[in-house]
Amino acid sequence: MGAAVAGWTVATVLLQVAGLSLFLYGFFPVKPMLRGFSGPDSYRMPSCGPVSAGGQKPALPPDQLRSLYRELAEMPPVYDRLVLMVIDGLPAEFVLGKGGKPPSKELMESMPYTQSLLAGCQAAGYHAKAAPPTVTMPRLKAMVSGAIGGFLDVAFNFNTQAFLEDNLLDQLHMIGHKLVMLGDETWIKLFPTLFARQDGVSSFYVRDTVEVDFNVSRHLEFELAAKDWSVLVLHYLGLDHVGHIGGRRSVLMTQKMKEMDDVIRWVHAASLQDNLKRTLLVVVSDHGMTEGGNHGGSSYEETDSVALFIGHSVERPHCSPYDQNEALQVDLAPTLALLFGIPIPKNNIGVLLPKVLNSLTDAQKLRTLELNSWQIIRLLQAQMPAFCLEDCINSEGGLGIVVHPESTEEKFCHLLSKAFVSHQSLRLHQGSNFKSAEAQYVGTSVENYYGFLRYASEWLSHRATDKPFYLLISAILLMTISCLFLIGAVSRLFKELSLSQTDLHTESYLDQCWHLDEVFILTGIFLYVISLGSSSFVEEEQYTWNFLTSTLYLIFLIKTVQAMLIGSNSILVHRAEEKSFDGNYFSYATSYELTPGKRDGYKLCTILIVLVAGRVIKAWHQGGINWVHFPDISKLLAQADSSIVKSLQTFSVLAVVALYSVSLMLLRARSKVVIGVWLSHIYCGLLVLLHIWENQINTSLPINHSTMSIARLFYGIASVSISATVLASPWIFPTYYTEAKPASSSDSNPVKDQGYRFSWHQ
Repeated sequence: MGAAVAGWTVATVLLQVAGLSLFLYGFFPVKPMLRGFSGPDSYRMPSCGPVSAGGQKPALPPDQLRSLYRELAEMPPVYDRLVLMVIDGLPAEFVLGKGGKPPSKELMESMPYTQSLLAGCQAAGYHAKAAPPTVTMPRLKAMVSGAIGGFLDVAFNFNTQAFLEDNLLDQLHMIGHKLVMLGDETWIKLFPTLFARQDGVSSFYVRDTVEVDFNVSRHLEFELAAKDWSVLVLHYLGLDHVGHIGGRRSVLMTQKMKEMDDVIRWVHAASLQDNLKRTLLVVVSDHGMTEGGNHGGSSYEETDSVALFIGHSVERPHCSPYDQNEALQVDLAPTLALLFGIPIPKNNIGVLLPKVLNSLTDAQKLRTLELNSWQIIRLLQAQMPAFCLEDCINSEGGLGIVVHPESTEEKFCHLLSKAFVSHQSLRLHQGSNFKSAEAQYVGTSVENYYGFLRYASEWLSHRATDKPFYLLISAILLMTISCLFLIGAVSRLFKELSLSQTDLHTESYLDQCWHLDEVFILTGIFLYVISLGSSSFVEEEQYTWNFLTSTLYLIFLIKTVQAMLIGSNSILVHRAEEKSFDGNYFSYATSYELTPGKRDGYKLCTILIVLVAGRVIKAWHQGGINWVHFPDISKLLAQADSSIVKSLQTFSVLAVVALYSVSLMLLRARSKVVIGVWLSHIYCGLLVLLHIWENQINTSLPINHSTMSIARLFYGIASVSISATVLASPWIFPTYYTEAKPASSSDSNPVKDQGYRFSWHQ
């Protein structure tokens, strides 16, 4: 039997490993990408055949490379300097409104200068949809490379590594631009050798909403006066921290937006001193936030990021500033690349933003769309090696137009042919006297180019994020079969062991029967695993756990009450028998040890406390998505007076200290070390009380040194106390046990045996 069980176990483990490997491969697909960096070849029409793997960065000196790019692009760069201002967590609707309607009056008044630029048609704004996961690091990668990251980037967000793919900052650096970075240290981790000057701040101290932005703005006066840089990156974290603390409707939100508006005014005023107007200010956010101030998912509130362009190329005589202009966050990469005269990054799936190209001529606009299309075609060829641009254009008498395209390749050919044929027709009619016909060809060409680019971008986006459904189902089936095999092997093993002991210990076989709590635990695990297949259950996972834990403790409560009833009956019978043995000291001692009343009373109180605490925790914060707007305790405390909150905090600390002290007393520990443990706990409680009463509940104030000292002292004492208690617990706390009495003919009372077994199991 042992060999059979071992064989089944090995087979189970192998199936589990195979299923898990398949699932990981399907859930975290490897994104097809082109290696190397874009160079002079990106300005030429892509050839048929496999795409070249690419190489290292171009070896030309920066000045020669810049001149070469300008010559090949057939147009000069629109701007010479870039200020990229990232306001972490800023939702687009805070600035641009929603559904064609302007933001609320309070939000508009919090950013008066920015709103004046939008109303005066001096700025162009977009609702730039961010792809999930909506956390900082993958969103920054998307903005500078135009590529969509995967969910593995969520893990890398906590341990950011250097970014090695083709991107805007490396391309700008290669043609001689000098880069400066102030703000979130994620930029420094992504580009550790790129910035000439840098000052990074950590993004994980979410309680800090002041110093984290002051450390950026304190350098602005010097940097805006300096003339040696070409790219200035500013990444402000304070608004995101305000959201994490108090949500979208935090009292600090408008104050923080006013601060960001002042920075925009400051930077724009400095750029206007440049007589040539060659500075572009781009205000973007990496993601939005939910009502509770969180982000990371795929809801509209989390993906609604802003992209605001302020420069001479966006100025126009008439505009509708609050139209719902939608774009993708990855569209930032090709737009900035062509505005600054550098090649579009190789793995970009973004599309040029039309409202930023107002200063270009019609021929230059079509040239930028042509370059964007060529770059997308190379990426399509990496996915579909048989796809060829020349074949599309030359097929069917030079038109390449299929009336009813069926396959994806035919659809691409159809859209490409329309764009290139209309562009070629415009070139033939240039210089003619028919201006109306020329304008018509321009409009048709632009429309056809955008039709191809949007369709290709959407297709590539799905290819990068879609999961192979059948592969995931196969992996889940393998893991399920593995679990069934393991359950069968373990059940057979226990069954054989139980049957082998039936003759010697009859009741040991009965003890192997499943109990209600065990059945519920296994059933709950099974139901929980099934619930993970639904995104709605995952979003509201806390309610699943609340139901499972509450029900389990309710079962414990029922079993404890039943045990108390059985125990009280056995005690009455046992005491009645002891009266017939007056003077027998041992019987009274045994009766004392077997009394389960106090122990069951403590257990009953503990279960009731856990149930009440669980209900309070459930009502404390309405998490998830669907019920986040419902009232809860945290919302009431946020609106309450600070004195009430402090009183509740003080009461909570005193209650915890009292419960801990009572717990030590009930353990009946004899060692003097317990006094030290108790004193350390009292000291930690006093430190918490000191922190509560010395500090105002105002997160807009910077964290002072006394607060940090109290926190460090608290964690130091608590860590030492807990570690010492755990290590010394075998010698500090007594161990209670009952030794089995040898069976005899005189001890055959079934009631006695029942009471004895009850004491043993407790």
